[in-house]
Amino acid sequence: MEEEAEIDRLPIDLLAYILVMITSFTDLAQASGVCRKWKQGVKQALARRHTLSFAGCKMDDEQAPPVSESAFNYSSRSRWGCQITDNGLYQISLAKCVSNLTSVSLWGMTGITDKGVVQLITRANSLKHLNIGGTFITDESLSAIAHSCPHLKSIVLWSCRHVTESGLFVLVNKCRKLGSINVWGTRVSLDCFIGLLTIRPALQIKPQGLPLNVGAVATMLPVV
Repeated sequence: MEEEAEIDRLPIDLLAYILVMITSFTDLAQASGVCRKWKQGVKQALARRHTLSFAGCKMDDEQAPPVSESAFNYSSRSRWGCQITDNGLYQISLAKCVSNLTSVSLWGMTGITDKGVVQLITRANSLKHLNIGGTFITDESLSAIAHSCPHLKSIVLWSCRHVTESGLFVLVNKCRKLGSINVWGTRVSLDCFIGLLTIRPALQIKPQGLPLNVGAVATMLPVV
């Protein structure tokens, strides 16, 4: 009779604790295919995740991490690009771990819209750090973030050219813990940034070096 391998003697909780340390979805997919016990361990590990990022993975909705079902079919055919759409975000939003996430990166996911972002963000109530740069979101997403993420500390809106001053004011007013915002490549004016600093003087607006002068604001911009 073949002797049981040492690693197979690990309790499922301890195995899940180890698997939580794996950040690559591709590696988790492979681990999930080892045996039923490992598949269950990956399922528990995903439920404990606090970060979610698709950087470096090329996948579509069918290959999107179906973490809600613990059925994995990831592909890293390319080191760049992610073709997930709103449908994929909806599937991800059903995962048990979403409410525990503190960091989410949707950077460069050009296939998503406000619909998918809102579906995900409204369940990510523990979120502290969000990178949504390089997408086509609008103020609708900013409003959802503002009302669903009271613990948000930093947000990257790099090249989000469809967000407006109104959306930024809602975000800064509602997210009282927000300390950093990256607005490089947006189409809002410097006066808007000055207004944001009027509301939140300690707010770090990136990129650094913008010619901001709170004293230049003649009147307080309306608080939403």
